[in-house]
Amino acid sequence: MERYPSRLFHPDAVRALSGTAGLLLRKALAFFAGLLLCSAAAASPVVVVIPLNGAVGPASADFVVRALARAADEHAELAVLEIDTPGGLDQSMRSIIKAILASPVPVAAFIAPGGARAASAGTYIVYASHIAAMAPGTNLGAATPIRIGAGASAEPEPGQAKTAPDASASAGMNPASTETTKQVQDAAAYIRGLAQLRGRNVQWAERAVREAVSLSANEALAQNVIDLNASDLPDLLAKLNGRHVHTITGDHVLATSGAIVMTIQPDWRSRFLATITDPSVALILITIGMYGLFFEFANPGLALPGVAGAISLMLGLFALQLLPIDLAGLGLVLLGITFLVAEIFLPTFGTLGFGGIVAFAMGALMLFRTDTPGYGIPVALVVGLTVATALFVFVVSSIALRARRRPVVSGAEAMLGSIGEMLEDVAPSDSGWARVHGERWRVSCDEAPAVLARGERVRVLGRHGLMLSVARLDEIKQGEK
Repeated sequence: MERYPSRLFHPDAVRALSGTAGLLLRKALAFFAGLLLCSAAAASPVVVVIPLNGAVGPASADFVVRALARAADEHAELAVLEIDTPGGLDQSMRSIIKAILASPVPVAAFIAPGGARAASAGTYIVYASHIAAMAPGTNLGAATPIRIGAGASAEPEPGQAKTAPDASASAGMNPASTETTKQVQDAAAYIRGLAQLRGRNVQWAERAVREAVSLSANEALAQNVIDLNASDLPDLLAKLNGRHVHTITGDHVLATSGAIVMTIQPDWRSRFLATITDPSVALILITIGMYGLFFEFANPGLALPGVAGAISLMLGLFALQLLPIDLAGLGLVLLGITFLVAEIFLPTFGTLGFGGIVAFAMGALMLFRTDTPGYGIPVALVVGLTVATALFVFVVSSIALRARRRPVVSGAEAMLGSIGEMLEDVAPSDSGWARVHGERWRVSCDEAPAVLARGERVRVLGRHGLMLSVARLDEIKQGEK
């Protein structure tokens, strides 16, 4: 009798067991290798790069704020704000600075690549960041507030000294100069506080606001405006490795050597917001929206003008509430469009049309209360929209005028003056049948001196219900002579 069943030692059974064990062993090794790779990746520091290009506005502010929040969620070692901006809106700039000051992740403002700049609002953002760096061939400065609102005094050009306000302005004799002085003083205090917070050159920061001065990368480093110069991002990370940084969560020692770099690009929301908050696009959306709604109200049931107009108007109004607009300019734009549409339906002989063109052009030029680069409406766009609107109104008005002069072809009025043919003899003060417009009508001729013969042509003089008053055609022609 066998001690073990023979099937356990069968060669095929042994090979099957070996194959299964090998497969399990390979899977286990792969699993543990994956764990090791994940742990190694988790141990590697992550550096988040956030590009800030173009004018600082609602879209870029929303993008930077959400990107910094994502960097905090990812427990990033460092967030690098790569800056190349001519400036932007004050409210958007302050939103970005608030996010930087509240960020638990150290933020490094890096003006790059070569040829980039951080002017105006960009200078404030650089001063607010935990670390400030510049690439060769870049510059920052010219942080004087841009003139906002009508009547304000002109600001100096970059590199020109700002003259001190005179005594009359200080005494309130010149409201425009007083308003400008308040803006400059507020901006100077704001950037002075940021400079003191980060331990950077306070005097130059105030000069950048009051005198609109600028610095190159080497000059900024020499004057303690920035912390270091770096040729590119890898060079920056190498120089920041081991650096001590203080954030709202405490002191940090940066470990950027061998860090995993993750660049966050604007998503569809940021791109869409950037598109509709462009002042030119906002003006076009408002114009399309107003025309669409007017034509829908004038021709109920078309649906397409109403739907397109409502969507465009809502998007335009959403963009306007994010931008610094002048209510007088917006009122003139809407009034001009109203006059232009009214010209189509009212016979004013061009009075409303001309007034609408003037109001629309003036309102479009006054619509936005800022001269910030990227946030003004080009004069060429205003001229183009005005000319296109004028041509559109002229064409539609011409079509409407021709339609008014066209003879009536339906209804009771269309029968007056029509030519018909008698289908039977009709005696005076009697009625009979005639064919008018291809239809049989009951006709009467009270003033005819003789019988209206069959086949004789008559003209319709009036209609009384289903009875037509007619006269002999040759008698009418003789009377006309």
